[in-house]
Formats: sequence, structure tokens, C-alpha cells
Amino acid sequence: MKLAYDPSMFRDTMTLKQMFDEVARLGYEYVELSPRRDFIWFYEHPVADTALIKQVKRYAQDAGVKISSVLPVQQWSSPDEQEREFAVRNLKRTIEITAALGVKVLNTEFSGDKFQPLVSQGQWYKSMEELAPEFEKNGITLEIQPHPNDFIESNLAASCLIRSLDVDWVHQVWCSSHAFYMDDGRGDIRQQFAESGDLITHVLIADTFNHKGNQGLRYIINPPGAPVTIHQHLNPSEGEVDFATLYAVLRERHFNGIITNNVFAWPDKVDWSNKITLQSIKNGLQL
Repeated sequence: MKLAYDPSMFRDTMTLKQMFDEVARLGYEYVELSPRRDFIWFYEHPVADTALIKQVKRYAQDAGVKISSVLPVQQWSSPDEQEREFAVRNLKRTIEITAALGVKVLNTEFSGDKFQPLVSQGQWYKSMEELAPEFEKNGITLEIQPHPNDFIESNLAASCLIRSLDVDWVHQVWCSSHAFYMDDGRGDIRQQFAESGDLITHVLIADTFNHKGNQGLRYIINPPGAPVTIHQHLNPSEGEVDFATLYAVLRERHFNGIITNNVFAWPDKVDWSNKITLQSIKNGLQL
């Protein structure tokens, strides 16, 4: 199993070198290379060139940190064909960068339109058909997560869509802070893992409140019924996710994929936040 850190909380305040050094200082052997403006940013074409890729490899080596996965977010399921084509072009370059880094895992989101789910699904299949040769040529594993406000929020729907490809190099990311979106407010972790089985190879650790709780009044939204999506990435024990069950399920399954600290809420208290989350993971998994 690989225990990794998502450094999103300091992507705007640290250089790439500082980022790797900080991840090592926090006690991690692995880092998830999530979006950064100076490398691969949300929805944009990567700015990383050959020289920067070599620098990143050196920064990681000097810090004693390995890259567990590269995380791009691109609109590859967009109903807008021009956006989709641009996203596919960006992802092809991201696959090249991932391979050049010597990393074997790329994880992402479905990134479609919640209000046009069938069109988004069709666009996703089209993008997968165009990208499959690039993944296979470079030996890169793809991991995808259902995400709040995406055209797929359901854990079961995500698993079914991934299985429909019938290939062994596409897997599923499961994010604890999305647990209540993945089954319409129940947050039944054991059931979600039963639905996905061995498809889940990457688990993101963060807490959240149940947006369906208290008859939908856990949050007060004005006006009621406004089309907004709310979720958090809190330290474990700050929200309502059943971490005892999550860790039990992972132990029972002898989970051997990637576990990533995915807390975003405390960039002003990184050490404090990491101490809580890292202890939760290690205690829960009996590491």
C-alpha cells in the first residue's frame, strides 16, 4: 500500500521544490501530483516542458519522495465538442508527462455536465476511445472518481460505467468526503465497497457533513432549492463520515492500493491538520 499526500493546501504558496520538501517533512513517502498552475492546471494545457519534468524528478529524488499518481482535471466529458477536443489534447500531453516522470497511475474525474448526463456519457465514451491507445502505449493505469456536481455522482453508476469498458487498466477512486453524494445521503461505506469490489484502487481520506442530514437542513441555502453543491474536505472526526467502518473494510479487503490524505480545509494549520489525519489513517489501518 502507498500512503500519499495531496499538497493542494499549499500549491499557491510553495514552489515545486518546496512542495516536495514539505511533503517529506510531513512524513510521507508518496505525493499525489495534483493540479498546479506551474505544471498541470485545471482545464488548461500543461505548461510542463522537458526541462521542468527533469527538475521535478530531481526535486522528488532529493526530498526522498515518490510520485504515487498524477491528477489532472479536464472537461473530457463536456457536451461542448470544442471543450471536449481541447480536454483530450490536454490529457494526451498529461499522459506523456506522467510517463516521462516514471509514474504509472493517472487519476481524474468524469468532468461532465450534471444537467446533461446522457450527452456527457456519450462524450466520455468518445474521449475514452481516443485516449485508450495513449494509456495502453505508455502503460498508464487510469483511475476515475464520481464527484459532486458531475454527471455521475453515484458510486454504483461510476462502477457500472467503468466496467462497461471491459479493460483491466481503468479503475475507480473512492473519496470519503463524497460518501454522502455517492448513495444519495446514506453514506453506506460497506455497501459502496461491495458495489465496486476490486475496481477501487485509490482511496482519498477527508471528512464531510451529510448534506442530506436534518431533512436537508444541515446547511441553510438561500433561496431554498438553489442549484449549489456543498461538500467539505475536513480532518477525520470533524464531519459525519463513518471512518471506523471505512478502515474496517479496507483491513478486511487487505487493501493494497493508494491511500491519500485529501484534506483541503486547513492551509493555515497544515501541521495540526496532518497530525490528526495521518494518525487517523495509521491507527485505522493499524500501520
